[in-house]
Amino acid sequence: MASAPKLPLDPIEEAHRQWTKHGWKKAADGMAAVTSIMRVQQIMMSRVEEVLKPTGLTFARYELLTLLTFTKNGSLPMAKASARLQVHPTSVTNAVDRLEAANLARRVPHPTDRRTTLVEITDAGRALAISATKELNDRVFGKPGIADEDLDTLVRILARTRREAGDFDEGGSW
Repeated sequence: MASAPKLPLDPIEEAHRQWTKHGWKKAADGMAAVTSIMRVQQIMMSRVEEVLKPTGLTFARYELLTLLTFTKNGSLPMAKASARLQVHPTSVTNAVDRLEAANLARRVPHPTDRRTTLVEITDAGRALAISATKELNDRVFGKPGIADEDLDTLVRILARTRREAGDFDEGGSW
């Protein structure tokens, strides 16, 4: 992956210094944390996109296919897929449109609820999701660039932040 040349100093550390210098010391640590998380998100997405590019999948489409591989029947109501992926229903509709065009998923009527449409993974979609997952596990998820001893702590901190923001409740079930 091509990247910009390394900077001679950490720009977030410099921003922290400037925040403090300008009288915003109380917010400087928070600014550095938020900015760091946003930058790491860019780095991680770049790595994921590099792996997915040969598959023709975006991360959103990959997530939907993978979610479908985890279901008992390879299908979910579109509204439930939207909730589980934590995206707007329009995003799921757009992803399904693209996956249908590529014969990786299809819309099917719900067997008992005429108001509900299911999204169902095809055999080709399942094979691609499994293959893409293997590549992501080998090249990104298995080597996130974070020390093994730090991963659990990081995941717990981020989960607490997500929970406190209303992302999910403890003890719920799917």
